[in-house]
Amino acid sequence: MDTLIAWILRAIPFGTIIMYGAMGEIVTEKSGNLNLGVPGVMYLGGFAGFASAYLYENTVQNPNMAFCVALSLVCAFLAAMAGGLIYSFLTISLRANQNVTGLALTTFGMGVANFFGVYILDGRTATQSMVYKTFQSKLPALSRWGILGQTVFGYGFMVYAAIVLAILLHVFLNRTRTGLNLRAIGENPATADAAGISVTRYKYLATCLGAGISGLGGIYYVLDYNQGIWATTGQIEALGWLAVALVIFTTWKPLNAIWGSYLFGLLYWLYQFMPTLLGFSVPGYITDLIQMVPYVVTIVVLVVTSLRKKREDQPPASLGLAYFREER
Repeated sequence: MDTLIAWILRAIPFGTIIMYGAMGEIVTEKSGNLNLGVPGVMYLGGFAGFASAYLYENTVQNPNMAFCVALSLVCAFLAAMAGGLIYSFLTISLRANQNVTGLALTTFGMGVANFFGVYILDGRTATQSMVYKTFQSKLPALSRWGILGQTVFGYGFMVYAAIVLAILLHVFLNRTRTGLNLRAIGENPATADAAGISVTRYKYLATCLGAGISGLGGIYYVLDYNQGIWATTGQIEALGWLAVALVIFTTWKPLNAIWGSYLFGLLYWLYQFMPTLLGFSVPGYITDLIQMVPYVVTIVVLVVTSLRKKREDQPPASLGLAYFREER
């Protein structure tokens, strides 16, 4: 039982990181833009949030932790949005290739974050920001409810904020006029344009907003999951690619991102807990194969949804395609 609880406690925070990245990419892809720069914007968000908290704590004599949390979240969101704005300008205004631009944004975000991260830390590869204790603060009463308190209520506030955000995005995309307009642009921008919907404005807003949401995954990783430590290990990049895979796994539905992200977390950490659960050791090569399971599951889901050809499970019809109004 203790091993199972430890597995869940490891999987849910891990899944929350990629949930933020996936939800942001879902919003972006609903507009028809395929932003493969999710790892880059997560890096930008993680660095901006960490740097703002670190500098605030070290320049103010008696820092207010509530303000520090708000400052780090705002800076993370705005920095990630800036990355989305760069992508939008290149792909929407200049009509650059979306795949190449997204990959370039990943390299750019990772390089900028690591360079300035080490620069701020004065040559050290890692340091600690004390605001992480606030990010990790559990619900005081509910977290004491035995096993239920540990596995359901034993996390920081951003875990529950991610669930609420997923529900809000579902309502937005399926129950509001703006969300339906956004989906229309992703399916057929020419028809949406003819109906009087500003395709360019919606694409810009959706891409920047989606990047901002993905950036929250970066700040959650640094100031909660990684306990306020900035390190140039490349882990955020790996999580960003998992977030992109999760978008496909969830068939572009925000609600599916909730259980899908936690399932990814369980599958990702399966290699570490499986020997204890089974009661015998597992060879190293089997462990390496088990670490491939989340990606294999994504491929299986992609194949199954493609064979079923249910329209609601397919990506937006104009995903990755530039829109030229003159060719309408």
